[in-house]
Amino acid sequence: MKNRWKNPDAQAAIKKYKSVCNEDVALRVYTSRLIGADPALVLHGGGNTSVKSTVKNRAGEPVETLFVKGSGWDLDTLEPPGLPGVKLDPLLKLRALNKLSDEDMVNEQRINLLDSQSPNPSVETLLHAYLPHKFVDHSHADAILSIANQPNGKKVCREVFGDSIGIVDYIMPGFALAKAAAEAYEKNPHVKGLVLINHGLFTFGKTAKDSYDYHIEAVAKAEKYIAKFRKKKLNLQAPRSKAKGEAILQALGPVLRGLYQKHSGAAWVVHYRKNDQARAFASSKEAATWSQIGTVTPDHVIRTKQKPLLLDPKQIADSGKLWNEVSRELDAYIKRYHAYFATNVKKKKADKKELDPLPRVVLVRGLGLLTVGKAAKETKIAADIYEHTLRTVHNAFNVGKFVPLKDDDLFDMEYWSLEQAKLGKATPPRLQGKVVYVTGAASGIGLASARLFAKHGAHVFLADLNKNGLRRAKESLEKELKAKVIAEVVDVSNENSVNASFERLVAGFGGLDILISNAGNAPQGRIGDVTDDALRQSFELNFFSHQRLAARAADLFLKQKTGGVLLFNASKAAFNPGKNFGPYALPKAAVVALCKQYALDYGSDGVRSNAVNADRIRTGLFTEKVIRARAAARGLQPDDYFKNNLLGQEVYDWEVAEAFLHLALAEKTTGSVLTVDGGNIAASPR
Repeated sequence: MKNRWKNPDAQAAIKKYKSVCNEDVALRVYTSRLIGADPALVLHGGGNTSVKSTVKNRAGEPVETLFVKGSGWDLDTLEPPGLPGVKLDPLLKLRALNKLSDEDMVNEQRINLLDSQSPNPSVETLLHAYLPHKFVDHSHADAILSIANQPNGKKVCREVFGDSIGIVDYIMPGFALAKAAAEAYEKNPHVKGLVLINHGLFTFGKTAKDSYDYHIEAVAKAEKYIAKFRKKKLNLQAPRSKAKGEAILQALGPVLRGLYQKHSGAAWVVHYRKNDQARAFASSKEAATWSQIGTVTPDHVIRTKQKPLLLDPKQIADSGKLWNEVSRELDAYIKRYHAYFATNVKKKKADKKELDPLPRVVLVRGLGLLTVGKAAKETKIAADIYEHTLRTVHNAFNVGKFVPLKDDDLFDMEYWSLEQAKLGKATPPRLQGKVVYVTGAASGIGLASARLFAKHGAHVFLADLNKNGLRRAKESLEKELKAKVIAEVVDVSNENSVNASFERLVAGFGGLDILISNAGNAPQGRIGDVTDDALRQSFELNFFSHQRLAARAADLFLKQKTGGVLLFNASKAAFNPGKNFGPYALPKAAVVALCKQYALDYGSDGVRSNAVNADRIRTGLFTEKVIRARAAARGLQPDDYFKNNLLGQEVYDWEVAEAFLHLALAEKTTGSVLTVDGGNIAASPR
């Protein structure tokens, strides 16, 4: 375990935050970020830190204050606002109580905030308050959990740390744990920290450096102890299918998305974590028992559930048989979850509403680690956590055994209102979990559509030939909307390129819900003068690419059994071709027919197929040369060309994107052509 403290960086932090907080808080931010930067210590909101300092209130009176990590903040990105200040004295007086409910504890912490706009202080605020030290650090370090989750965890911890670290039996976070930790410290006030069995590590000190140094020192000792033991070799087992890992992923992703939607009514995304260790573990004999024991620390349960789903599918080549195989395993998992819930509700006489029973982690023999969530962020968090779970569990078995919390303790944590609050209860965006593939996505209508769909919560796959444009588009969407974006250079007129892009799509998201087939160009010429090669070339991009993409999309829709949406960018030229514009108008007329054919052929499968007819949108299709030519064909000046419609108003790319969104959400509409052109009676479909 590397100690990352650097004096110049600490001084830089003090200087950086001088205008917003005092030196104590600045150093608290600095060392918090050091801890958060190491995933072997904390992951995704895990752990918490605090500092006790004196500040002045509005009346200029000194107030002893506890600054502690707030809900919604991660240590690796912590800033001063993420350390809400709580008046210390009222918290200390609470210790005299015999008991304090979670609701009352949260209320007491909130009513004693210095700033009412601050986030909720950590659920472990009282533990930080009752330890008398100025700085307190808490993590869920992998190495600590590997020894603290032993059946004789206390004995092992004493062997590793001697009298330098105190030990606290597992108690659920809250008032009781805070009192127990304080009492453990008071029995031996010379300790540098506390190991909480099945939970993690606390260290403390007079200075930020002391507390941080003690933390790294303790974890390093645990790592050194673990390293003395020989690593147990996994007993690998061949998967039942002869398919290679990537082929398993391509077949399994859409099936999982479909089954999860069937059980929940919501859209989900699937994430594959390419990791040799995870693949080996998922393919091992040990996985059957080791993976089913439980989580390494209790707060992981809200991200990963208590246990992963184990799969070893055989019928990879037959999507129907694969569906049935996976469905049986998933049904069995759900049945076990129902039993777990019912048993604990009865045992605890609890009034709880059952959460969704679907697994978040899936271990697939021959493939490795998959995670499933309603948003890509959820799947990444679960995958990060489970990667560390694999290492922690394996190290625990190297030392001896792995004995985490029992189901009844995990149930308490999973159904704890304060833990569930971490997940947030905001109304989900209307396209949450949906996956959208957009062609011509580097600019114009394609980019506007990708932006709008991402704004509503969709995960977007951007396809274009313009590599630099794609990069800029991806960066823009990720920065502006915090969207999950995959961007690939794709030649939609090339079958191999399209096939490869769909493989990347499935690898990244698990499947597809909406295709926006938008890419095209606008060749011109008097139809009798156009060569066969030129016309075929236009058809290849402006018609066959749409068919190629739609066929691949429809195939995924059928595997998912979730229906799907095909959206085509047609053109007013399909109904009202312009003079000398035949090489463009002819394939676009075919696209309208294609749209209607998919509506006919796939409607019974829940697939909706619609098109948008737009006209005169400033995109890459309209170069200055094309604009001049089209304006001249209508006796117009170039500046008037875009407003030459019944409304006399220019139509913009974002307005076409809104038409695509409307059609995507119109659940009872298929085979429709929606016009967005400012009004052109000659182009009205009839």
